[in-house]
Amino acid sequence: MADIEEQQVTTPEDVDKEPESNYKPPPEKTISELLEIDQEDESLRKYKETLLGQAQIGPIIVEPDNPKKVIVKRLVLIPVDRPELSLDLTGDISRLKQETFVIKEGVSYKIRIEFFVQREIVHGLKYVQKTSKMGITVDKMTHMVGSYAPKTEIQSYTTPAEDAPSGMLARGSYTVHSLFTDDDKNEHLKWEWTFEIKKDWKD
Repeated sequence: MADIEEQQVTTPEDVDKEPESNYKPPPEKTISELLEIDQEDESLRKYKETLLGQAQIGPIIVEPDNPKKVIVKRLVLIPVDRPELSLDLTGDISRLKQETFVIKEGVSYKIRIEFFVQREIVHGLKYVQKTSKMGITVDKMTHMVGSYAPKTEIQSYTTPAEDAPSGMLARGSYTVHSLFTDDDKNEHLKWEWTFEIKKDWKD
């Protein structure tokens, strides 16, 4: 997490506003379209088989009643030398505002997002996180997660390690607005959660 410094006051909706970029994502292709491309190219055919895995045999549908391509299941906080802490991202996610992680100041930690991909390939997944304290944005980051083919098994992405801020001014409660999106700005899930930085785990 970046050093704490005052920035502009933001609203929860700002989490999905990324800086303007000249990058133009390639057009989405279905699994059927990918299988049809350059069939005479043996190396490309093998690459596609590796990429698509189970999906080349037939449609992969994990939750038939859920039309989404990406189903986000859990956020897991992984502090160094401590048990993992997890948030269930299924069901009523508004309840997450009442659950608070406690993090010791200065500790190194990672975040893991667990999700299913079904129906079609999802291109350019991104995890966007904005952290605020008392209504002031103190950190914003975007992690490029990548492209994923459908699988019956749960898939995951783990962020690089970062250090929680430390010092008296850093202690207190923080609100995090998280967004799982992709190159085409599909909003797979947006949720809000909180954590509290303390001098020690038990303070």
